[in-house]
Amino acid sequence: MISETLTRAEQIARLNDRARQGLDRTALVNFTRACLAEFCSDDTPSGLLAQAEMMKAMRQHAFVNDAHGERDFGQMTFHDTPVWFKIDYYDIDLEYGSEDPADASITRRVITIMLPSDY
Repeated sequence: MISETLTRAEQIARLNDRARQGLDRTALVNFTRACLAEFCSDDTPSGLLAQAEMMKAMRQHAFVNDAHGERDFGQMTFHDTPVWFKIDYYDIDLEYGSEDPADASITRRVITIMLPSDY
């Protein structure tokens, strides 16, 4: 049997990938107001479709420059506009930062999809 030892960054990256892919049921996804105003002017089907398309683009994002190896920040283009996403780590109650983002039992991930001007 081959034992796999992951570095802390690799463990965090795998948990972040699960959150981006929608496999972590505790993860939350938020869009900034500016991002919604740019692509989703209201709750019409076209606005909801734009949100779904941005989430699909985030899920398919290929990380090229990932300085810390955690896959917690991405830059993509959506309808010819730069869009970023960031994954932050909170405690289970979403009150404080997580003490250990590599431990899924004590961490909730919050993904924010935004325009660069929001950062």
